[in-house]
Amino acid sequence: MQSLARMRVAVAAALLGLFAVLMGPGGAHADEAPPESTTVGNVTGFRADGAVYRLSAGQAEARVGFVSEETFRIELAPDGRFTDPTGDDIVLPQGEPPRTRWKDRGDRYELSTSEITLRAYKKPLRFALHRADGSLVWSEAKGLSWTDEKTVQTLVRGAGEQFYGAGMQNGRGNTSHRGKTVQVAVDYNWDDGGHPNSVPFYLSSAGYGVFRNTYAPGSYAFTDPVTTSAEEQRFDAYYFAGDGAKDVIGQYTDLTGKPFLPPVYGMEIGDADCYLHNANRGERRTLDSLKVADGYVENDMPNGWMLVNDGYGCGYEDLEKTARGLNDRDMELGLWTEDGIENLAAQVKAGQRVAKLDVAWVGEGYKFALDACKDAYRGIEDNSDARGFTWSPESWAGAQRCGVQWSGDQSGSWEYIRWQIPTYAGATMSGLAYTTGDVDGIFGGSAKTYTRDLQWKMFLGATMTMDGWAATDKQPFRHGEPYTSINRDYLKLKESLLPYQYSYAHEATQTGVGMVRPLVLEYPDDPKASTQAAKYEFLSGEHFLVAPVYRDATEREDVYLPEGTWIDYWSGRTYEGPTTIDTYGAPLDTLPLFVKAGAAVPMWPGIRSYRDRTAGSPLAWDVYPQGDTSFMLYEDDGVTRQHRDGAYAIQRADVRAPERGSGDVSVTINESRGSFTGKQTERPYEFTVHTGSEPRKVKLGRTLPELTSKSAYEEARQGWWYDPDDRGGVVRVKTAPLSTAKKFTVKLLGTSAVGGTRASAAAALAAPAGQEAGAGTPGTVLVDVTAGSSALTDTTVSLQVPEGWRTTAAKVPGHIPAGATRRVEVALTPAKDADVRETTLTALARYRAAGDARTSQQRLAVSVLPPPPEGAAWASDLVWLSETNGYGPAERDRSNGESGASDGRTLTLAGTTYEKGIGAHADSDIALHLGGRCTAFTADVGIDDEIDGYGEVAFSVEGDGEVLWTSPRLTGASATLPVDVKLDGVRHVRLKVTDTNGSRTGDHADWAAAKFHCA
Repeated sequence: MQSLARMRVAVAAALLGLFAVLMGPGGAHADEAPPESTTVGNVTGFRADGAVYRLSAGQAEARVGFVSEETFRIELAPDGRFTDPTGDDIVLPQGEPPRTRWKDRGDRYELSTSEITLRAYKKPLRFALHRADGSLVWSEAKGLSWTDEKTVQTLVRGAGEQFYGAGMQNGRGNTSHRGKTVQVAVDYNWDDGGHPNSVPFYLSSAGYGVFRNTYAPGSYAFTDPVTTSAEEQRFDAYYFAGDGAKDVIGQYTDLTGKPFLPPVYGMEIGDADCYLHNANRGERRTLDSLKVADGYVENDMPNGWMLVNDGYGCGYEDLEKTARGLNDRDMELGLWTEDGIENLAAQVKAGQRVAKLDVAWVGEGYKFALDACKDAYRGIEDNSDARGFTWSPESWAGAQRCGVQWSGDQSGSWEYIRWQIPTYAGATMSGLAYTTGDVDGIFGGSAKTYTRDLQWKMFLGATMTMDGWAATDKQPFRHGEPYTSINRDYLKLKESLLPYQYSYAHEATQTGVGMVRPLVLEYPDDPKASTQAAKYEFLSGEHFLVAPVYRDATEREDVYLPEGTWIDYWSGRTYEGPTTIDTYGAPLDTLPLFVKAGAAVPMWPGIRSYRDRTAGSPLAWDVYPQGDTSFMLYEDDGVTRQHRDGAYAIQRADVRAPERGSGDVSVTINESRGSFTGKQTERPYEFTVHTGSEPRKVKLGRTLPELTSKSAYEEARQGWWYDPDDRGGVVRVKTAPLSTAKKFTVKLLGTSAVGGTRASAAAALAAPAGQEAGAGTPGTVLVDVTAGSSALTDTTVSLQVPEGWRTTAAKVPGHIPAGATRRVEVALTPAKDADVRETTLTALARYRAAGDARTSQQRLAVSVLPPPPEGAAWASDLVWLSETNGYGPAERDRSNGESGASDGRTLTLAGTTYEKGIGAHADSDIALHLGGRCTAFTADVGIDDEIDGYGEVAFSVEGDGEVLWTSPRLTGASATLPVDVKLDGVRHVRLKVTDTNGSRTGDHADWAAAKFHCA
């Protein structure tokens, strides 16, 4: 029933006037001739004035100005009169221009710095850029051209040249734009193919970038030749010649501004809803937001901030009291600025610390959007000691210095997850360091899609969850178990990773490069990094590779790992890149996540909020030793602007380890340099060092005590413990409090690099998908054990299971030859009261290989099934394995009704009422377990009479993955359709309802008298 979705979009469209649609290329009549194009002619005059050069070509004038040794600007005025509509809105004041020189070479002028030479050919005027060594960077295939409507630059495309950028391009961006055309304009399309928060900047693998200094919409065709246009009769572009993409992004953000440093709470998840005058949820008060905040606290879930008026027409009251209440719960107050920022000063003084801007603020041009971002950011800072923190759904170049770019209102689904993955890493290529979308959208969604979406968004710099528009609120504790526990684990994982992520946030203020990165940014020479092979994965910093699951499956296919050694974060298994993992086992609680060997990751262990940190809190380092590596930790007070005046500290960790195999490992924590309010003068440290082999001893100046168990380690003030069963073998070290002003070194003697003394000898575990077990019923789980480069002996496989389950380890007879796979059956009996759902188990193999005792582990999914039905069984009386529904929950023995549970009416089709059945809403999917014992399914189907004649759907029945029956399209006026489907031998059945006209309005679909006929 997505009337709310359409209403929100319609309101936005009305506010915006849809000027972009009216002004765009599609507004021309088909029978109109294209406007006549003029290309700049021969050079008729030349003047030099310091670092600025003017070239005349008849009436047209071109101007070249150098900003730095590798950055310059080209302007063209067809009528000879230069204009600058952006003024100082986007481009920041720059320093003194570089020293330049020029020469007349006969056929061309050469305008040079010490690093580059811009050639201006005379007949006709045409530009080409070369480096100081004479190598070509880019050249125009023809001179600049214009019509009454636009100006165009045409460049020669290199044989293998790849292109990136153009801001937030939904569904693309982290792979090459080569051969494609991208639009740079506000289109208010927040789904796949849209381009909110687009930026008139692109970069090339040839080592250059181009920024069109304009507010005009543009179109960039990376075809052969490359043609880039802006809808204005002036040309104004800055060019950057750099040593790779990072350098080019750095130069672009030197010009337009570095990304801002958010407060720490801004990097925690946020929550948004309307509380006062919420038509979707009934009358509530602003202070009711504190009840939701309590839900986060009671469920031990991080949440950094809350927008309490996020909805059209939603006001607020009791602002100071609300802000204080949120602060008491370790959260900050945010407001949606639907009606402007005239009251921002008073709101900030009352406690507001987050400002989300409305789409209407884009107005009739991008300047309005950029000004709003800057003004809201400044308004927070002018009226408090806090940092500005804003969110924008549509913005432009320069917005990276004042806010988070958010992709707008969408509907949660597997498809939503899929297209979002490449979007945000791609936006980093345009200097946007914080881009994101709502967890599971604001409409639609399900328990599974929410959890899968939340998992990977914990590796973005910022994200939020938005409530009040879907049938069910979107807080991470709303769906019950196992979803609540999984969501908590990932929220707290992000919380623990804040020192790592915050250090990258600081780095972005220096380099312009955000934490969320496409593979090609770190691996530009990898031929697959710019292709489809890497589209649905990204890097979070240099050290984490994230490959989200975007289908309803317990496996992720085709995970590409670039050059280097990569470690599975959950199992400790090592992979040597470049390689592709064809099938990666990913139960619902497992995000495919890999760590680059050599990583040293700073962490805050065991906290719900950054405010939980005290003067005595430990700093943890998660270390994956390989070779000589380091990481620079950045710290400040996390909230105020004092860091801009030098109140911050940095502390470097240096790791020294063998490149491969046996040897000593050392971790040196250098002195913390700098100071800020609240800095720890001393702190305990904890280390998890992934060696895969037990050291002889561990020293911190002198030998540390070796502890013999997990409990002994947890109780000790200082010492070390080797856990062979943790991810292939992990050394845990803890210290007493140590001065942050002094460096120290932890030495692990007689151990190895990550992967053990012989990484290739490790066994790999896998499990077939689709494994099932009955509650209280003895059975087996299958585990495949594959030997590495050495044969395995003394192999046993066991399962780590929930409390109340029973299992017996399986001993593998004989040996498993090198490279061979042995399938092992492990006995398993779930508890009698085990929940009917997918459950994650961990398989652990202990074995000997290459003379060493080793372990390997792997998570696997087992579906716990209810007993199969007997006799004549009503579908509404059975346990459902899963249920998704288009609006609210599917109802048992009631019509769909509204968004709440049990709010439907008596099932009624064509005037006939039914006591039994299912009331659904397209798109709906209900899965049931039959166990092969049923012969038929019968029902009467149609659109419930409560809809009064509208709606349009199709029903279908699937068995074991095959479509067994599909109805024709049915409307609210259609006759009731009887269903009789044979089910002989079918183990699992799915009852589906699909919208057939794209509206989903009124799609209240009844499976009336739905019954299974079983043995």
